[in-house]
Order: sequence, then C-alpha cells, then structure tokens
Amino acid sequence: MTSQKSFKSRVRARMVKTGESYTTARRHLLARADRPDAGGTPTPTPPPTVTTQTPPPTAAATQTDRIADALLRERTGRDWAQWFDLLDDWGGTAHTHTEIARWLVTVHDVPGWWAQTVTVGYEQARGLRAPGQRRGGDYTAGGSRTIAVPVDRLFAAFADGSLRARWLPDVEVRLRTATPPRTFRADWAGGPTRIVAGFEAVGETRSRVAVQHEKVTDAEQAAELKAYWRDRLAALKRLLEADGDDR
Repeated sequence: MTSQKSFKSRVRARMVKTGESYTTARRHLLARADRPDAGGTPTPTPPPTVTTQTPPPTAAATQTDRIADALLRERTGRDWAQWFDLLDDWGGTAHTHTEIARWLVTVHDVPGWWAQTVTVGYEQARGLRAPGQRRGGDYTAGGSRTIAVPVDRLFAAFADGSLRARWLPDVEVRLRTATPPRTFRADWAGGPTRIVAGFEAVGETRSRVAVQHEKVTDAEQAAELKAYWRDRLAALKRLLEADGDDR
C-alpha cells in the first residue's frame, strides 16, 4: 500500500511538471522503471516536490455553490434562478460562451466579471460544462493571492526569470505575451498547457494576482494544479513580503 501511494505521488508530481494527463505520466514512469541503468537496477525517479502532501482530488464546486443568491442579486440585480429563466427564454443553450457574456453586458448592463460568472454558472447548470471545465472540453485550474507589494513588483515576480525561479523553481515557462503590469501569458513546461496571470493594484502598496492554468486535459489534473498553485502563490507571498528567498 505504501509503495502504491508513493508511485501515485510520483505520477502526480510529473503531471504538475510536464502538463501530462495521469495516464500519460503513469506510462512514462512505468517505462522508466522497466529500463535498467548500468548497475542493473531501475532508474530512480526524482522525489516529488509540491504534490507529496496534496490531498486527493475532490469534486469542484459549481458557481451556484460558490456564490450565494443574495450576493449575486446585489451585484447583478437577479438571483441564479432568475438569470437561468431569463437565459432559457433567450435561448442561451444555443449560444457560445462569448455570446452569452456579451448579451449580459450589452443588454442587461451586467459588469464584465459578473457576466462571466453568470455565464459559467448557467453553462454548468445546463450541462454544457462540468465545474472547472471549459465549453471546449478542456479544464482550467489556478488561484489568486493579495500580496503586500506594489503591482509592478508583483508583475516582475512573473516576468523576471531569475526572480520567478525563486518561488516557481524547476519549471520551464516560455513567455507568449505580456502587458506590464496587467497580464502575463506563457506556455507551461513546453506545452500543451499554458498560464494566464492577471494583476490588479489594491492601493499603492498592495496588489492581487489571479492565475489561470489553461488547456488541462482532465479533472484530476486540474485538481492537482489547483493545489499546486495554492502552494506556489503562498510561497510567492512569503518571498515578496519578506523581500528574500523563502526556499
């Protein structure tokens, strides 16, 4: 039993580092174990880093679980059931995600972030996507943190390779586009997954980052990456607020 748990931990560690599905990562590790080295023993697998203490994946919460009717009504003027009825009358299931969100913004004056929230909640409720899943079938994961540094400093923690390596070590991050100090987009570990980070100033000395890890292949990998980003963003917060290397 202990050996099996150890092997699963190594599989999950490889998933986080390479972006592979559980099945693919498991196949690579089994192939490596069957390949003897010069001494005739299996090649050892590096110990897992982030995922050794990760709890097993749990079902992701839906938007309706995460956001109460009272809060949604306060911010948008309607609760979940009212929005769902309105979208059904409009024929929402026949429209794309972008079309639904745009309709909420332009016709009903819903602020952009809340329009996205209502759209995702509607798509989940009507079976168009599972929690954490996008309409195209892939999944996303990520997290967010508010950190007591100016937004320029927080952006630099992603854009500056040497600084990034202090809280996000041993991962290849290849820049796609960046708009300082607002957005940072990059390929992750050579693909196929990628990350999108958005930054927001919260006063002069505090700022917030939200990370989305996109094109994830399955729910299990998404759960692993969610735990990974929770851990790494906590490390980033410790690093920047202490102005030192926390590793």
